[in-house]
Amino acid sequence: MKKIVLALVLVLLIAYLFFPQQTKTFQNVAKSYILPSSNLSEEGRTVRSRVTLPEGWTRFQFEEGSFQEYLQKFPLKEFDSKIINYDGTVYPYQKGHVGVLEVSVPDNGLQQCADALIRLRAEYLWEKGRQHEIAFNFTSGHRCSWKAYAEGFRPKVKGNSVSFHKTATPDASKENFYRYLNLVYTYAGTQSLYDELKKVKNVSDLTVGDMLVYPGFPGHIIIIVDMAYSATGKKMVIFAQGNTPAQSVHILRNMNNSDSSPWYEAQVQGALRTPAYLFEETTAIRFNP
Repeated sequence: MKKIVLALVLVLLIAYLFFPQQTKTFQNVAKSYILPSSNLSEEGRTVRSRVTLPEGWTRFQFEEGSFQEYLQKFPLKEFDSKIINYDGTVYPYQKGHVGVLEVSVPDNGLQQCADALIRLRAEYLWEKGRQHEIAFNFTSGHRCSWKAYAEGFRPKVKGNSVSFHKTATPDASKENFYRYLNLVYTYAGTQSLYDELKKVKNVSDLTVGDMLVYPGFPGHIIIIVDMAYSATGKKMVIFAQGNTPAQSVHILRNMNNSDSSPWYEAQVQGALRTPAYLFEETTAIRFNP
């Protein structure tokens, strides 16, 4: 432990001297190696059974079959499971999460931060028999639907010009569905989700399934997978994320407040610091109902 502390002190000193704007992020990384995790049940194998509530808070309950309930009940790997990169290697930083979702990581490296959340939404619609609703915009703004893809339509892309042509045999299998998602991952991202989806402007309207996004190339995005409220009407949320490189989808710790971690104070805009990433600005967005 003494060697770890000395190493962290050295990292913080280097960060302060050479990366002053990122010093707080380095501090959070360092704290994650020292401070214990809180508000957790090691036996919990879903989002809402893994994360416990601080005293005085109540978990939101949602309609059975809703996207919100789907995320709250999403299955997790066993406690202390590691984040694994798409190529099978172990991600170097393992102290910023409290759970790993049971979502496979394709070995093609495409399922990065925005793609992982697209995957969660698409899988939900598939499981609920709503396959006809599965559609996402490319960054160019062109709509790519699973229905058309299953019928054999494929895009022809030239710069920002996209046209769709029936060039493949119709195939509505789950295997072909994952090929469709790989196509979406290639041409969609944080910017396309920001441009396409409804903005959530008030914390009072925020719900599970909403996302905080910093759009761009690169940008970043995280999704709310659980939510609680206090007697005074305040809200706290749990965030999950995919990442770059493509890796296991995981639940984030909150190193800004270790007492309430992994719960975060709910917000719809402004800066946000997660264990290893600083959102300089965020916007809350929502998938279509």
